[in-house]
Amino acid sequence: MSDHLPRVAVLLAAYNGMAWIEAQVASILAQTRVNVSLYISVDPSTDGTEAWCADYARIHPNIHVLAQAGPFGGAAPNFFRLIRDVDFSAFDYVSFADQDDFWYPDKLERALAALGAGSFDGYSSNVVAFWPDGRRLLVNKAQPQVQWDHYFEAAGPGCTYVLSRVLADAFKRLVTERWQRVQDVSLHDWLCYAFARSAGFKWFIDPVPSMDYRQHPNNQFGVNAGLGSAVARVRKVIQGWWFAQVRLICELTAEKNSQDTVARILAQSGRFSLFRLIMRARECRRRGRDQLVLAAFCGLSAFRRR
Repeated sequence: MSDHLPRVAVLLAAYNGMAWIEAQVASILAQTRVNVSLYISVDPSTDGTEAWCADYARIHPNIHVLAQAGPFGGAAPNFFRLIRDVDFSAFDYVSFADQDDFWYPDKLERALAALGAGSFDGYSSNVVAFWPDGRRLLVNKAQPQVQWDHYFEAAGPGCTYVLSRVLADAFKRLVTERWQRVQDVSLHDWLCYAFARSAGFKWFIDPVPSMDYRQHPNNQFGVNAGLGSAVARVRKVIQGWWFAQVRLICELTAEKNSQDTVARILAQSGRFSLFRLIMRARECRRRGRDQLVLAAFCGLSAFRRR
């Protein structure tokens, strides 16, 4: 492969992935018009994932398996480890990958073209979710960005993210400097998007899908499709997980002494701050349906407080 092609470091977090990882890695190595180096961090597994990765790396010089550092207990801490420990200095771009998807051959090529054409530093895209029974569904995350959506949601599945070196280096500094605190973040892709937007980097969400997004019972976070998935997510909101993550993301990414209206609202507590969020709901989520859900949740939470 030509040394003149863009160099991309792909970070893959693995755990008990033997059923899918070979197909995923093959799709990463088959990317067109880029030089790919794949870095894999394996959470201690019981299905032979570690041995397979080590064997595969021995015959593919552009695959690197990091020394064991787990258990991580989830994908986000494993990705934070990759972001902290992989040296980005030889690369032009950094990309995230899950262990169980299938990338279209031009996934990275298309991302790099979009980043260059619009002077963007962050890229994500829509995906096509697919299930073992053959169902396929376009997952649309490409609604127009609004002023503060990054505090409340990611830019789509993290496995579609591609970062410029400048953004990747800046995000690495945040992860390294706030190492203990970022361990409480459940979604690395949400934190990455929030950091990028808060720090003034430009982000592009591509409406064209770049990969098949596998759905199976072991997904840590999957597609919000169907009644069961919706109920599970509503339960997380009611139990306080989602809003605690919103506040944590804001704490980690908002500039100190920020004049950002929503950042100042999130730093407060009480009914008044929740009512203020209701008034700002259209500026906090990209999709109209999600804006209504946010407003309803804030109203319910306000009336439940004494």
